[in-house]
Amino acid sequence: MIVNDEVMRGRQSHAPRLKAGERLTRDEFERRYAACPDIKKAELINGIVRMPSPVRYEVHGKPHAAIFAPILVYAAHTPGVGVADNTTVRLDADNEPQPDVMLRIESPALRQSVVDADGYIQGAPELVAEVSATSASYDLGDKLRVYRRHGVREYIVWRTRERRLDWFQLVGDAYQPLSADAENVIRSRAFPGLRIAATALLDGDLAAVMAKAHEGIGSPEHREFVAGLDG
Repeated sequence: MIVNDEVMRGRQSHAPRLKAGERLTRDEFERRYAACPDIKKAELINGIVRMPSPVRYEVHGKPHAAIFAPILVYAAHTPGVGVADNTTVRLDADNEPQPDVMLRIESPALRQSVVDADGYIQGAPELVAEVSATSASYDLGDKLRVYRRHGVREYIVWRTRERRLDWFQLVGDAYQPLSADAENVIRSRAFPGLRIAATALLDGDLAAVMAKAHEGIGSPEHREFVAGLDG
């Protein structure tokens, strides 16, 4: 049977509207999400639809850009690594999050996720960051456990209202906090050379954040990591 775009639009137009709190299969979640182009972010976590509040400038939009910036710069200088913003990730039949920021290894020999035939990420990115203004209990609860279970190697939660940056690394089957150094800079273990100046980030000092990001790009550990991706 041939299904063209017109048939698909007809099917989507008859789909019930996506609603927060519903329990859906992943296929049904995707069908309803596609039928609601006005909805910009929805996730399926443990089989339940989650839809965040409207995005406010000071507590989400501006911080989102600030944490995306050093990760984007890192990816730009690291061949074999890809960065994405608000991209759907298929983890399993009950979990399809849409993280604020992700960083993933693209080199075939080392990656743990792929881009599937539908254009979605299939599998866990190595690093995920979430900006959490009103969803801290969710980001540090159900979502954290889902990311941990699927092997996201590092997970960042920026609690903007509390001025707190939580950075976890996967050690065995548990998340452990990744501590800042004496200069309050956190250095990624999954992506050597990725450095985020935590205090500067929380203070909104984007120039200092970017300076530290560029410093990491020129480091010996970054050069070694890039060489390993090429090999």
